[in-house]
Amino acid sequence: MAGYGQFCPVAKAMEVLDERWTMLVLRELMQGSTRFNELRRGVPKMSPALLSKRLRSLERAGLVRHDGEGRYLLTESGADLFDVVQGIGLWGLRWVPELGEQDLDPHLLMWDMSRTVPVERWPSGRTVVEFHFDDVEPKARSWWFVVADGKVDVCDVDPGHDVAATVSTGLGTLVRIWRGDRSWTDALRQEAVTLAAPPRVRREVPSWFGRSTLADAAAARGVVPAAVPAQRSSADVPTPKVVR
Repeated sequence: MAGYGQFCPVAKAMEVLDERWTMLVLRELMQGSTRFNELRRGVPKMSPALLSKRLRSLERAGLVRHDGEGRYLLTESGADLFDVVQGIGLWGLRWVPELGEQDLDPHLLMWDMSRTVPVERWPSGRTVVEFHFDDVEPKARSWWFVVADGKVDVCDVDPGHDVAATVSTGLGTLVRIWRGDRSWTDALRQEAVTLAAPPRVRREVPSWFGRSTLADAAAARGVVPAAVPAQRSSADVPTPKVVR
């Protein structure tokens, strides 16, 4: 991309980072995706050709390396962007809470959830939880998490095993729970989520999934997602200075 023609480190950094999709590709690498198809699942609206182009750009910039065995790995330079990417996410949680229909994708949500399932909290042996979205087109309405031997599989076709619990909700509700905008407890109390399972399992299912790593980071830092961003005048907010 064309440069900004400025010596400011912010400008120089953005010459590398501000191409469309670049930060999301870095986010996926930081979430543990290393294979091309794994990266594609995290950015499903990005074409394969453009993903390949961005990966080559990141390699040239020294942020990513290809190990010759099909894996894309962050270099020291790329990994050093973790706080930057997380910081942008935390800012988004706090100040950009609006979600439109175009932002809700069950495939992306199930993929994201599958990467951080705390399998140590699940019962020993194979356990299956079904998710049913009542506001999604039929072909993407039902999903199954299968946890066995410390591994997580997500199926969009019934795997044929006994189901320990069925979670019924709207896609937007589960997205907001996953983002940390809403708690499992609140959604269950208001019946925005229903759980069909024995009482003991109903109590445990929320802990089997939890919420996103970014939501946990927000809670740890005291960042509270706002339903509507607070409006403050410029006089109320000191302007930080960027040292060049």
